[in-house]
Amino acid sequence: MVDKKFLEKAEVLIEALPYIQRFNRKIIVIKYGGSAMVDETLKQDVIADCVLLKLVGFKPIIVHGGGKEISRWVGKVGMEPKFVGGLRVTDADTMEVAEMVLNKVNKELVTMVQRLGVKAVGISGKDGGLLTVDKKLSDGEDIGFVGEIRQVNPKVLLDLLDRDFLPIVCPIGLDDDFNTYNINADDAACAIARAMNAEKLAFLTDIEGVYRDADDPSSLISELTVSEAGKLIAGGGIRGGMIPKLQSCVDAIANGVNRVHILDGRISHCLLLEIFTNKGIGTAILRDAESKYYSEG
Repeated sequence: MVDKKFLEKAEVLIEALPYIQRFNRKIIVIKYGGSAMVDETLKQDVIADCVLLKLVGFKPIIVHGGGKEISRWVGKVGMEPKFVGGLRVTDADTMEVAEMVLNKVNKELVTMVQRLGVKAVGISGKDGGLLTVDKKLSDGEDIGFVGEIRQVNPKVLLDLLDRDFLPIVCPIGLDDDFNTYNINADDAACAIARAMNAEKLAFLTDIEGVYRDADDPSSLISELTVSEAGKLIAGGGIRGGMIPKLQSCVDAIANGVNRVHILDGRISHCLLLEIFTNKGIGTAILRDAESKYYSEG
């Protein structure tokens, strides 16, 4: 008699089959940040998920942050991190440190992917003119070399995907005068997903997803339409850092991205659980006219 645990493994694979068929050869942009970038076990799990997505036919693109690591290195060199409106004040010296750290993180991720047998290429928004930016202000205040994306040139990413590479992007861009700017990784992921007409955009965060009531952890919303998201924002149910993140999700869908997922990156293999199971673990944000995302099985 076959051991029950092996039958359960087979059932998991069968459950994943329709999702693999549905999204084969489709682009998924993964914004990688939070605890999943700090905890070594979680880091390995996220990279393994991305590699598996690539091997079963997806076209993943990783866009990573590195804020915690940047702050650590800024402190190491005796500088004091400063923030205005949640945005890092980035003078020329801080920008130099940020670019160094982000490139270091980028190549570490490339190495982890290639160790698992998939070809990866790490680039920044400076490469191939990928991300062109303007100076970003915080409530009218100049916060230094912080960029707001004006244009995305997806050709370099399309070329890498066509040649079977997994692109890994760090959020640094250039302005028209070729000055280097740091970019919020959420903004970079959204802009890239829009420009690539991505099927999916997934945010790895340090929360379970979107709550109907920010003070009630049991009010997690599994699926949310664009209209429902707008009502939540307007009604005050969403607070703090989730407001710009959710607004970015809505904007991404309005600009051609089919689905956006907000996931708890503290859960091992959260990407696989959300994308390949009948009942995901985070919040999937859908177009108003779209049919139910998850199967009823």
